Amino acid sequence: MTLAALGWQRFPAEAATRNWADHALPAARAAVTDPANAQWHVCEGTWFVGVDALPNDMRGRVGQGPDLSGAAVDAIRIWQGAVPGLHAAQISVTYPGYPRPRTGESDAAFRFRLKRDAAHVDGVLAEGPERRRFIREPHAFILGLALTDADANAAPLVVWEGSHNIMRRAFARAFETHPPEHWSNLDVTDIYVAARREVFETCRRIEQPLAAGETILVHPLLVHGVAPWAGSAQAGPDGRMVAYFRPLLGSVAEWLRL
Repeated sequence: MTLAALGWQRFPAEAATRNWADHALPAARAAVTDPANAQWHVCEGTWFVGVDALPNDMRGRVGQGPDLSGAAVDAIRIWQGAVPGLHAAQISVTYPGYPRPRTGESDAAFRFRLKRDAAHVDGVLAEGPERRRFIREPHAFILGLALTDADANAAPLVVWEGSHNIMRRAFARAFETHPPEHWSNLDVTDIYVAARREVFETCRRIEQPLAAGETILVHPLLVHGVAPWAGSAQAGPDGRMVAYFRPLLGSVAEWLRL
């Protein structure tokens, strides 16, 4: 089965990714403890969101470390023809006890985080007091590379297999009577919620507990989230730490064609 069919592809650790992780881990640890990143410690300290927290360059290099490379990067090149310049990676870290309520999160939103893994499509952002949804950040892909080891049930990434096809069809219906240049400003809340409900009813939920050096390539329209940290799960003091690359595309139209 292919990435196009499943919406995800996982790759074992290899020399290139282990080497990259070894060089990135000290910088990731520094980002977690940096007072400038204090706002990213959420859910009562059980999650470090870490958006743009890794100081890598456009080739993925951290300090004097290697370029980001390996089978997953090769797969992106085959899929999209080239690997775009990389942004500063997200350093997402979960800890024992995840999830706890996030500041300002409603009871319903916390229940969704707890029971549905906070399932979402990246870049479809909730805005304003009524939390209406707009596609503000169309990503080319999501590439996760684990920096630490943790037990399989220690808050792993969760994907809903094949859900990218359901979401693509839903957004295409929402956009069909509007010119592409307006798509990022269209309220997609209702069709997004309905499509996500269909995903829960029809798609297989799969936990993806990456070990250090393992990578996962995720289609940007795939519904995904993070499972709760099981009470018995163990990890080192760094928690479950994953670097995520999510470069932006130029338009929603490009995103919908992937």
